[in-house]
Amino acid sequence: MVPFSFCAQEMVLLEGSGSRPGALYWPREDALLVADLHLEKASFYARTGQMLPPYDSRETLERLAQAVRQTGARRVFALGDNFHDSAGPERLEPHAAGMLDALTRALDWVWITGNHDPELGTAAGGTCLAELTVAGIALRHEAHPNVTEPELSGHFHPRLEVTARGRRIRRACTVASETRLILPAFGALTGGMAADDPAILGALQPAQAIDALIPAQKRLVRYPLWRKAA
Repeated sequence: MVPFSFCAQEMVLLEGSGSRPGALYWPREDALLVADLHLEKASFYARTGQMLPPYDSRETLERLAQAVRQTGARRVFALGDNFHDSAGPERLEPHAAGMLDALTRALDWVWITGNHDPELGTAAGGTCLAELTVAGIALRHEAHPNVTEPELSGHFHPRLEVTARGRRIRRACTVASETRLILPAFGALTGGMAADDPAILGALQPAQAIDALIPAQKRLVRYPLWRKAA
């Protein structure tokens, strides 16, 4: 776990496993934050004849439960596209449904709706909101451009590609400006967008600098993505 400062708050980035992203822990709120779980994505595609292994929800929830144990978090904020569609909770197989039920009963759980699950409702347990402000920081699915309020969001699935020792490495990352963070997609069946894609850089404007953040070996690695011209 790697601590860093964001908008006068201590935050902690959890290291993922391999190419899998970690989560964000907010000690002041005793809260774990994740984005873009896309639960039941495989079953969604199966309905159209694209057969994928039906274990994505179980894998994602197992990793999420591990992050809760690692941090001791008492709250979870899930920042949108929690299910691949609003009917996703109805397709959970019994094991995954039991895992999710245990988590939402044990924790103060808030689902922020996204573009994939705008009508999620209460079927998944917990509390469902369009967005929420906690300690002056807005929690929403997609970053609002041209705002200066502190903000945590997801939506873009940012990933960084770098060359290290002659090898091309691709890692999920958090993208940060001075007042806003875009979290990586946490779900097992989620792709990614280049962290320096114009859509991501534009969503974080106005900014002085935008960096990709990757926790590695108990330190925070910052990769510059964009700097405002002098």
